[in-house]
Amino acid sequence: MPSIEVNDLWVRYGERDAVRGVSLAVEPGKILCVLGRNGAGKTSTIEAIEGYRKIAKGTVRVLGMDPVREHRELVKKIGVMLQVGGIYPRMNPRQALDLYAGFYDNPVPVDEVITLAALGSAQKTPYRFLSGGEKQRLALALALIGRPSVLFLDEPTAGVDAAGKQQIRTAVADMARNGVAVLLTTHELNEAERLADNVAVVDEGRIVAEGTPSELRERFGKQTVAFRTSAAIDVASFSQRLGLSVTAMGDNRYKLGEEAPASVVGSITTLLAEDGVDLIEMNAGRGSLEDVFLEITNGEA
Repeated sequence: MPSIEVNDLWVRYGERDAVRGVSLAVEPGKILCVLGRNGAGKTSTIEAIEGYRKIAKGTVRVLGMDPVREHRELVKKIGVMLQVGGIYPRMNPRQALDLYAGFYDNPVPVDEVITLAALGSAQKTPYRFLSGGEKQRLALALALIGRPSVLFLDEPTAGVDAAGKQQIRTAVADMARNGVAVLLTTHELNEAERLADNVAVVDEGRIVAEGTPSELRERFGKQTVAFRTSAAIDVASFSQRLGLSVTAMGDNRYKLGEEAPASVVGSITTLLAEDGVDLIEMNAGRGSLEDVFLEITNGEA
C-alpha cells in the first residue's frame, strides 16, 4: 500500500479552486518532488495531505489514515519540515531537539540526529544566531527525530550553501533507503533532479505532468546541443552553413538556439574542421528538468 495516496483532491478558498482534482501516490522508500510556480497550488496540496487544510472533495490517506479525522495518531508517524521555523530565538538546537524528543515514544537519540544534520558545532548556539543553512538543518533534524514513516519537506535546501545542501541531500536519501516515503517541494530544480524518484508538476491547481526526471526530459525536453571550440567562430556564417541558429555563450562556447536532429553533431564537426578550428567539448541530449519545467508551464518561472 502506498504510504501516501491522494485521489481527486480539491481544495477551495471561497469560490476559488486552489487545487483541482490532484491524484498522486508515494510508495515507501520513494521520493516524490512536487514542482510548481508560486500560487500553482502545491502548498495547498501538501497542507491538505498533512491534515492542516480542509478539503472540498476527494480522499487523502497517509499510512492508511485520514489525516484530519485521525490526525492525533498520524502526527506520531510523520515528520514535517517547514520552510520557516517557529523556534524560540533564545533556544539552541540541542534544547529544541530535547523538547521535540519528548513528544515521541521512541525518538532518535539527540546526539545521533545532531550528527546526522551536521549541527555539532552549532548545537549550543541560540537559534537567532544560527546561519540560514543551520536553521534549515535544524528544521530537518526536528522532522527526523520522531523516526517518521512519512517525511514532508518544504524547500529543504532554501538558503543553504553547497556543503549544507549535500548534507541535507545525503540525510534525505538515507531516510528513503530506510523505507521512509518522502514528499518534498522545491524551487531548486537541480535539487529535484538529484533527489527525486518521481516528479509531479502542478500548474493552476492540477498535475500537468508526472514521471521520473528522465521520463519528463524524454517527453517534454528538446534536443539541445552545446559545444566549445579552440578559437572563436563567425556565428552568422556558421549558422548559415549549418542551417540552424547558433548562439555565442562566451569563452568560445556555443549552443544551438533551437531543437536539433541527432545528425547535427556530425555537421558541426565537419564545419569546424573546414575552418581549421578544433572541437574541445560537445554536449548533446535532452534539456534539463529546469528546461522541461519552463516548457510545461509556458516559460513562466
